[in-house]
Amino acid sequence: MAKHLVAIVGRPNVGKSMLFNKLTGHRNAIVGDTPGITRDRIYGECEWCGVTFSLVDTGGIEPGTDSDMLKFMRRQTEIGIELADAIIMVTDVKTGVTAADLDVAAMLQRSKKPVALVVNKCDSIGLTNPDVYEFYALGLGDPFEVSAIHGHGTGDLLDWCLAQFPDSGDVEEDDDRIKVAIVGKPNVGKSSLLNRILGEERAIVSDIAGTTRDAIDSYFENETGKYCLIDTAGMRRKSKVDDVIEKYSNMRSINAIERADVCLILLDANDGVTEQDTKIAGLVHEAGKAAILVVNKWDAVADKQTNTMRDKEIDVRQGLSYMTYAPVVFLSALTGQRVDRLYKVIQDVYAQNTSRITTGALNSVLADATSRVQPPSDKGRRLKIYYMTQASTKPPHFVIFCNDARLFHFSYQRYLENQIREVFGLQGTPVRITIRQKGDKEE
Repeated sequence: MAKHLVAIVGRPNVGKSMLFNKLTGHRNAIVGDTPGITRDRIYGECEWCGVTFSLVDTGGIEPGTDSDMLKFMRRQTEIGIELADAIIMVTDVKTGVTAADLDVAAMLQRSKKPVALVVNKCDSIGLTNPDVYEFYALGLGDPFEVSAIHGHGTGDLLDWCLAQFPDSGDVEEDDDRIKVAIVGKPNVGKSSLLNRILGEERAIVSDIAGTTRDAIDSYFENETGKYCLIDTAGMRRKSKVDDVIEKYSNMRSINAIERADVCLILLDANDGVTEQDTKIAGLVHEAGKAAILVVNKWDAVADKQTNTMRDKEIDVRQGLSYMTYAPVVFLSALTGQRVDRLYKVIQDVYAQNTSRITTGALNSVLADATSRVQPPSDKGRRLKIYYMTQASTKPPHFVIFCNDARLFHFSYQRYLENQIREVFGLQGTPVRITIRQKGDKEE
């Protein structure tokens, strides 16, 4: 059974994201005093009285707006309302009932969904704030007095949410989902790729750089497996980031890389590998994540010849020379060309990133490699390698024990890494090797 879904809606700057973070217990949504910070639908999980359900934070609704961005945000909110089992409408006790509140309330009444009216910013405890009575004019029943910043009144609100789920028993968890982060610089098509895979307008797509601000989780399943897709904000160079919201967005993107299993590094086919691409790919490499280099907008490349794709792959490999292990996929998120090939590649690199090799098999490869190329020596003292074992996965981490770590030249370490990759097929994942020196007694 899928988790029940509750949508948090309202006009801008009433505290929706603050309430979302309080109920989920995580700072997943960016919070600020500037209206319109939240644009896409942000999902999170809430647990109350042993029942877990999903929450979705939406952008502020501005009825009758002429702004294209605000229209996109309104559409995202409407989709959230359509998918929700129940709705929380957030208002602000300090500003009272506004015309925008009345329009939002009318829209929710037309949805025929159960609605909880929350009057936020009731920060004092005790008698009912007399300003709350004004909100009965919205026609949504008795309001909940809530302080999102302090948590006052959230218990009653959560009790109401559970009352809307008559069949709220144990819900089957999907722990086997592969977390896939879509990362890259601004305007390379990350949100377009997410929407193409999901077959819906999950994220706002615009030519305006910085449209996506939060890291957006979406669940997807097909015949190849189950996935949690994480769309991230485009990351620009630190020297270019002077906006507080964008700084938070970059932090969210870095956090998305940390919690992902596989990272799709999107590159613009027309731009090639830029300096910012190398920095983003470096973050993925250092985090030890399985990686796929996705060259997007392939449909926009003019004058394609027989070897155009091969030449472009060579250019990508040269630009990201430290990620020779990562497969390269050419596609178009706009037309859907080759997008279906991604799933098998994701499964392959995830399997390699989580693979475990027995000590016996490793030492068999080690013996063969050292017999073909002798370990280095220095001033008459030769490197002796005793054995190798795998310490962990994600990424595969190997520990090699030797007589003197100072003799273990980097080039020989790279040689052994290549031998391991060649035999065990560890393509698509970085490999970590730690050199340990045995003590005199062990020696």
